[in-house]
Amino acid sequence: MPVLSLQTDYSLRILMFLAAHADRRCQIQEVATFFGISKDHLAKAARRLGQEGFIRTIRGVGGGLELSRSPEDIRLGDVIQRVEGQLGLLDCTQVEGVCRIQPGCKLKGVLAEAERLQREYLESVSLSDVIAAGDDLVQLTSLS
Repeated sequence: MPVLSLQTDYSLRILMFLAAHADRRCQIQEVATFFGISKDHLAKAARRLGQEGFIRTIRGVGGGLELSRSPEDIRLGDVIQRVEGQLGLLDCTQVEGVCRIQPGCKLKGVLAEAERLQREYLESVSLSDVIAAGDDLVQLTSLS
């Protein structure tokens, strides 16, 4: 299976942290410290999340990061697709003419179906599904 990029990993972590602290704005340094990740790397991911409309970034006194919509309305599949781009198990499921046997290959169909099922599943999972009230993650993030 393709591995998600660090940009996508960090984007999902930011969203989870913000969802766990939906009652307030969070500072990028706070998220960086909690996860032990470079503030600069997280800032890049936060900028992308803002561009894609998942979060609001507010500058100045009282500023910070916050979700731009409710966690129930943020689908993990949408986040991954918009940050990562189109993911494929092999190039042949996305691009024609990359393999000599591609026109008659049954593996292409199998992998395309696996990709479809993965996308479908990730679209069925919301941010709130991974940050349920009383969940261990919510409790962990409150320790920061």
